[in-house]
Amino acid sequence: MTPPDASAVAIDAGSRFLRVARVEADGTPRLVDLPGAVPGEGLPTPAAACGDRDTALRLAYAAYREHFGTPDRLVLVVPQPEQDRPAPDVGVPRPRLLGTPHAVLALLRRAGGPPAWPLLVCDLGASGIGITRCALVGRMVGVSRVTRYEPGSPGYGAAFDAAVLDGAGIAVEEPDVLRGLALARAANARRIEAALDRMALRPDRAERFADTVVYEVAGREITAGVVYQALSRLTDGLDRALAEARPGPDRLHVIAVGGPARSGALIRHLTERMGPAAPLPDGIDPASAAVLGAALVAAGRADSADRYPYAVAVRVHRTVAGRPRDGELLISPPGTLVPGGATVFAEDRGEQVRLSTAPAAGGGDREVQLVVRDTGAGTAVPAGTAMVPAIADARLHVGLRITTDGTARLVLRPLGRSPDDAHPPQRPPTEIPLGALPVDARPAETDRPPDTRGVRT
Repeated sequence: MTPPDASAVAIDAGSRFLRVARVEADGTPRLVDLPGAVPGEGLPTPAAACGDRDTALRLAYAAYREHFGTPDRLVLVVPQPEQDRPAPDVGVPRPRLLGTPHAVLALLRRAGGPPAWPLLVCDLGASGIGITRCALVGRMVGVSRVTRYEPGSPGYGAAFDAAVLDGAGIAVEEPDVLRGLALARAANARRIEAALDRMALRPDRAERFADTVVYEVAGREITAGVVYQALSRLTDGLDRALAEARPGPDRLHVIAVGGPARSGALIRHLTERMGPAAPLPDGIDPASAAVLGAALVAAGRADSADRYPYAVAVRVHRTVAGRPRDGELLISPPGTLVPGGATVFAEDRGEQVRLSTAPAAGGGDREVQLVVRDTGAGTAVPAGTAMVPAIADARLHVGLRITTDGTARLVLRPLGRSPDDAHPPQRPPTEIPLGALPVDARPAETDRPPDTRGVRT
């Protein structure tokens, strides 16, 4: 039997469980069975790491390396707003951060894609709720209207757990109790849903089913009535999150992931308000969807679609040994531009490059042309033109950003009149719309090299 691909690993560190996944030899992503893990859940998050995602990620990675060695590639799942922050130091290799929506959508896109765009990704976790509106823009998945709702201690899904245990007279502080709760739910999932369905569909007769025992934890019986009452913690919190997200009047397809997304009653509550549910691939647990999608990305089996895949450059004049030469200035390497992310400025050995605009005869704006190229491609593909104001002796940094709707903007940040100007005037950057960047960087036979006139280094 061919062993799984241990060279690529993904980790999703939640406030209750640490999930580690990799891709099996048949291409199927699965949770890694680590010592002490709860089946279907992962390693319980130590109390010392609760609320500290970086510490939790380090602990999960250390547990994997102890039993399976160091992988070649590592992807860490984080909430969408944290995707552009520096990756935590967890050891080698240097990890890549992947936002939860892109991780989930990598899983769906590998299985054929969601039924429609745009759509909402609802990340329902123990500590809070993340709601992200996603749309397909070229070869990327752009995100907008990112909302994070955290109700405070004990959290969101954790508040539901606490209400269930409290209703049965069980203290929630014991780690073994939470482990037992997870195991009991997994073993009795169908019984729980059947009981809740009966109560939700016939609220006038709900009391008749309230005393039905659906599972046991720590020797105590948990009844359908206790679970049904605690469900309001989930539905009320979801309503609050949707109100803050203000997704608009249009009904959108919704993907719900995270532990609470296992509840059919909660998903019905969500879809009644927002639109039809986009199903996960068969057999995928909503609680593991993000880490399984990230494992596919780590193993190169799926495209994360969270970054523009090609390099973007601007045609410039350079002076080399006193002689003018035409060339390209790389603004953004492949995989650095994120829809809705920060501006990427042209750099040389870690320092942002200073440019000057080329004054035209008689002044006025100059046409500057941008190009994109695939890795290893010998010919550049035109990516649009921009009219840049020509200011004699002015210096600026040139950058690029992609908006949430997928269109690019050339960003010119003014500096001093000379490289020695230590205190340049504070002027706002100029942004020039470029439209959508090319979705295919393979040059056509009719493509001609772009004009190099415009700016100089």
